[in-house]
Parts: sequence; structure tokens; C-alpha cells
Amino acid sequence: MERSLIIIKPDAVQRGLIGPIITRLEWRGLKIVGMKFIHIDEPLARRHYAVHEGKPFFPGLIRYITSAPVIVLVVEGRKAIEIVRRTLGATRPAEAAPGTIRADFSLEVGRNLVHGSDGPETAAFEIALFFDDDELVSWGRDTDRWIFE
Repeated sequence: MERSLIIIKPDAVQRGLIGPIITRLEWRGLKIVGMKFIHIDEPLARRHYAVHEGKPFFPGLIRYITSAPVIVLVVEGRKAIEIVRRTLGATRPAEAAPGTIRADFSLEVGRNLVHGSDGPETAAFEIALFFDDDELVSWGRDTDRWIFE
């Protein structure tokens, strides 16, 4: 099983798109194993987006992600990262395939609604920024019951 961090960004929260976004992820067969409604502060935002520090868009990205509450969630499933990335669509909404979240609900890269981890190492790093191990659960083989880690 693989895990991915998802951030439902301020624009999606403000537009009331939390439900449709989560629904699409669940429709793909991904299981939610952690979820929080939080306000990301600047130090956390800087750690999360450290890979972009020094780029021209970095200050605006930090201002934006800290501007209003977000939903952070962890999803789990086979090939979860690939499934999430395909479900979200290309980072630039104009290039996203029809039927993806970004193609269907957003117009510009600066307000592209969602973040998803881009690889297993990134996912592990990002999940640890937002969740302690005891805040995450896993589905067991018997999917009618939860097994807590």
C-alpha cells in the first residue's frame, strides 16, 4: 500500500469544493487514513514548500497557502501517488485532462485547488510534516473494520 498527502487549498475550501474533491478520490478507490482542517502557519508552509525557495513565485505561494484554512488528508491505496496525480490533473489547469479535478474546477496555476505528493519520498516527508503516526489509521484485509496503527 502507498500513501499520498493531499492539501485541499484555500481556494477550494472557500469555494465549497471539499466534498467533490474528496468524493473523486474515494471514487477512485483510495481510502482516507487521516484528515485535518487547519490553518497552515508560515514556518510550516516554508518547510512544506522548501524545494521552491528562491524561485520567483515562492513568496506568493507562501502568502497564498497561509491565507485561509485548508484540509490536509492522507490517502492510501495501491499506486496511490499515481492515482492521485491522475485524478488531480496537470498542475496547470489549462493543460489538465478533462474529467480531472483541476480541469473541471480551476482556471489558473496559482489557484489550482489541490496539492498531491509527487513521489514516495516526498509523500513520506510531507505526511510527517502534518501528521503524527498515531493520527493515521490503516484499513486491514477485512475492509469492514479499522485496524489502528
